[in-house]
Amino acid sequence: MTPLGAKIRQLRNERGVSQKEMAAAIGVSPAYLSALEHGRASPPNWAMVQKIIGYFNVIWDEADELQRIAELSHPRVVVDTAKLSPPATELANLLAMHIATLSDAQIIFLLERLREMTSDERDEAAGARRFDSDSAL
Repeated sequence: MTPLGAKIRQLRNERGVSQKEMAAAIGVSPAYLSALEHGRASPPNWAMVQKIIGYFNVIWDEADELQRIAELSHPRVVVDTAKLSPPATELANLLAMHIATLSDAQIIFLLERLREMTSDERDEAAGARRFDSDSAL
């Protein structure tokens, strides 16, 4: 199951809505919605994510979360490391070889560390862009 599939199922269950009811309301087949929830379908496009957000009438933060996790819900990920460093290639290969054997706790630990590292880099890049634009004045 993908993060998006789990979230859709959670929202449906909280609201007491069946897959059939939701599928009819957003204009997809129940089979597609089931495949989406179980991680057997590619992530929906932006327009479909907007229909899902509208259907559940979620608040702004939850809508942002749905969009974010839709982007992170590809059921089959391919990582091209051809132009990356040897350590990056090793990391991708180690993760591919061992992800099925990691516990949820270990995966969550790795996710949190990676999110910290990538958010720090985004924050630093945003700060550098702000500094560059300020010094241009």
